[in-house]
Amino acid sequence: MTALTVLAADTPSLVQSVDWLAIAPVVVPAAVALVVLIADLFVSERAKPALGWISVAGLAAATATLLPLRAGDRSTFCLIGDPAACSYTADHFTLVVQFLVLAGALVTALLSVTAVRDTRMPAGEYWFLLLSSAAGAALLPASRDLATLIVALEVASLPAFALVGMRRGDRLSSEAALKFFLSSVTATAVSLMGVSFVYAATGSLHLTQVADRLENVPGQLDTLAMAGVALTLVGFAFKTAAVPFHFWVPDTYVGAPLPIAGYLSVIGKAVGFTGLILVTVIAFPSYSGIWGPALAVLAALTMTLGNAAALRQSADRPNSAVRLLAWSSVGQAGYLLVPIAAAAYSERDQIGSTVAYALMYAAVNLGAFAVAALVARTKPLHRISDYRGLYAERPAAALSLAFFLLCLAGLPPGIIGLFAKVTVFRSAVDAGLGWLAVVMAVNVVVALYYYLRWTALLFRTPEGAEAEVERTKAPWPVTAAIAVTAVTAVVLSGAPQLVLRVASGSLFPQ
Repeated sequence: MTALTVLAADTPSLVQSVDWLAIAPVVVPAAVALVVLIADLFVSERAKPALGWISVAGLAAATATLLPLRAGDRSTFCLIGDPAACSYTADHFTLVVQFLVLAGALVTALLSVTAVRDTRMPAGEYWFLLLSSAAGAALLPASRDLATLIVALEVASLPAFALVGMRRGDRLSSEAALKFFLSSVTATAVSLMGVSFVYAATGSLHLTQVADRLENVPGQLDTLAMAGVALTLVGFAFKTAAVPFHFWVPDTYVGAPLPIAGYLSVIGKAVGFTGLILVTVIAFPSYSGIWGPALAVLAALTMTLGNAAALRQSADRPNSAVRLLAWSSVGQAGYLLVPIAAAAYSERDQIGSTVAYALMYAAVNLGAFAVAALVARTKPLHRISDYRGLYAERPAAALSLAFFLLCLAGLPPGIIGLFAKVTVFRSAVDAGLGWLAVVMAVNVVVALYYYLRWTALLFRTPEGAEAEVERTKAPWPVTAAIAVTAVTAVVLSGAPQLVLRVASGSLFPQ
């Protein structure tokens, strides 16, 4: 008995204490998702709208749980032999991205309250899938091992496939969901192969240990490690809609319910860029000579193709407004890639510019989709020409959309859009990527044309009978979503130092 006691005392405990406060931003939406799914079995059809408001409250509560974590110094699920190697870390990078994800999901939920009711989508399934995807997206920035990263990526992605195809009987919706699913599964399979190669070369999945061991990879495993690094990046590049992994974007956005299209354009991109940042800057810094030039080329191709395709959108074509926003999001993805590529040539603090730009982009792009959802209530063809004379019909919505488009273009009074572009441009110049800065400058000028063309259309005189369109009262959840995003964009334009502080600060522990 004594010998057993001594042996037990000398053996380290394999039972870890869980920091529940640190993981609360992930646990809360996951728990609410289960509550909604179970409640859906028992509530009557008349009570189903309450599920939406429970989901909104759950996302608001999850966002509020970030406040006690402001210090950004908590970790959990750490290795017993190496306390510095943890699977979950709530540092400043994690908290900023989790705020973006959860706040963006909250705006999406506000837009969805009306959409679910009007299109008769199954409420329980819709809210369960949206909350599950938000939980996975909130987990990803905190993930600090490759296995958790891939799991978080799939938890965020798999519900999104079903959400895209949620409009039953709609051919475009089913086609979009299938295309999104097949291309995403292929990209994930390639990434999993890359992770297996990295594990074979390093013997670890934790990002910090992978980084240390990649610096001393035996010569016979160097090729395997390089292949693993390249393949691992594919899945995250797909989520960012970087060229040539962008082909799913326009059809998916057109086929998806508008709130989900907005969700994919912001939260889906946040997931991809977060994963790219974690694997490149933390796990693979010793192979920056491979991923740095590759991401720089991807950034140039992505912004160029995205803006060129957006220019080609005809104002009278059905779904042209959604397609323009889709191609615009591809072009914006190119700008977001620039600081990540720059981090390969200078210090990793450059990625703060990507996070700062993502904060601006999230607010204004979700706002643009919110206005599109409002216009679609009376003009369901989603044409750019449908926005002609919007100021005469809905002045507040027109002014909000104009401000969102000017922010995306980087023009005053959208000061925050201008400042965000300047920080991205500066990161390329500081890293010695002058050619990429020139490509970005040209693309910013090209993008001005289609953003300003749409903005000018809002204030033109309506044509013929369109001037007599009866005004319908806007649902207050949609109005609230527009107001929240507009106020956020205005506040950021009035105090751009809030975003610049993110761009210039160190988001990772030194």
